[in-house]
Amino acid sequence: MPTPTKGPRLGGSPAHERMLLNNMASQLFEHKSITTTVTKAKRLRPVAERLITFAKRGDLAARRRVLGQIADKSIVHELFTSIAPAVAERPGGYTRITKIGPRKGDNAPMAVIELVLEAYSPKQATVKEAEAATAAAAPKAEESQDTGSKDAESTEETPATEPDVTTESDSEDEMAEAESAEEKSEDK
Repeated sequence: MPTPTKGPRLGGSPAHERMLLNNMASQLFEHKSITTTVTKAKRLRPVAERLITFAKRGDLAARRRVLGQIADKSIVHELFTSIAPAVAERPGGYTRITKIGPRKGDNAPMAVIELVLEAYSPKQATVKEAEAATAAAAPKAEESQDTGSKDAESTEETPATEPDVTTESDSEDEMAEAESAEEKSEDK
């Protein structure tokens, strides 16, 4: 259980609050998404994530601990066989809370808490991909900036992989466009 919060509890007593959160966790695992108040969703998140962490362990002791909180064996089976393998690579953050509009009857702030079952990509791999894309885009950007100020002879040079041949009239058109762009920027 997470550290106790100050102030009123969700139920009448600590035992009632535990029962309420365990039942909400079992419904979350069964339906993959539930709608509740923001306060209940925030209190449910650490309980559900702890149970998923036990399920990721997968041993008999972990299954018995989860069964101590969730009474329905079919939900525990689903947690261990389908949910835990789906989040096996994820280091945490198994749930997502999305706030929705207030409830119609009493204007209570509502939220949807759902399991995050999308494929996880480690941050380092994402950062490396972004750096590679930036490095690949940087030379192309430099070449496009340099071609405007180079002579016509340098624009006729093409890479070996590109069989496109530039004629003198094309290079003269490019030079004229570059000069007109420079004149427009000087006028401003």
